Amino acid sequence: MAGLEPLYALARPAISRPQDALVCGIHWELIRHGYRCLGTGDQPGPDERKSELLPAGWEANKEVYTLRYKSTDDARELLLKAIMVEDSMILNVMDRSSQKVADVTLAVADYINPEHLDDFHKVYKNTEELRTKIASGIIAPFGAPTGKARKEPEPKEDMHWDEDPLRLPPRQPMGTRAPSRPSPLSPFAVGGEDLDPFGGRSGGMIVDPLRSGVPRPGIDPSSGIPGRLPPGAVPPGARFDPFGPLGVGRPGPDPDHLPPPGYDDMFM
Repeated sequence: MAGLEPLYALARPAISRPQDALVCGIHWELIRHGYRCLGTGDQPGPDERKSELLPAGWEANKEVYTLRYKSTDDARELLLKAIMVEDSMILNVMDRSSQKVADVTLAVADYINPEHLDDFHKVYKNTEELRTKIASGIIAPFGAPTGKARKEPEPKEDMHWDEDPLRLPPRQPMGTRAPSRPSPLSPFAVGGEDLDPFGGRSGGMIVDPLRSGVPRPGIDPSSGIPGRLPPGAVPPGARFDPFGPLGVGRPGPDPDHLPPPGYDDMFM
């Protein structure tokens, strides 16, 4: 029962009977469940404040112990009376606001070793059973105090780095292949496609009419160009830098039909 040991050490001068030790244990269970002690007696006294310690004079009456508690959220105030009837202790607890009442009966000998009041490590026994009875018979009927909920930060919606031009792309884990798309911030991206024989990158400086986006049906350098390249000279999908006009019967005027002025002048 962590925390009960220092409390018992402080209260030890006032503990002279087994029921005193039992009240001390019950008090600590209320503290553990979010209650603080206001004082003794049925009515509040001057300058009361919530405390984890037992108030002065709590053990004055060995037959009836009267203590008042308030929850940490100030929602409930309990009046506890521990009444001795022969060898048993009857706990009568009332919520002052709702007037709801709960009762628990405990046999003192089941939880206290009267011959070891001076030794905290031997004075209590069956502590788990005592905790269960206090929790089910006193805490549960009134409801455990609600502490202030810790506000968790709201998760931020992830944005893909492609959608944010100001965000650097994530680093690639070791052993994985880097994306084919070059970083727009890299100075070596310019002309990168010219160094890629498979044509999988962007940034080339050579105009390729086959990849310019303008539809040119019938142009397939891998099938060869009549009079210029035999079939198979250009592998399928490879970069091809054209030379000369592509295609046969290309529409448009023949440049030879428009000689420059003075073409026939022998002195030009």
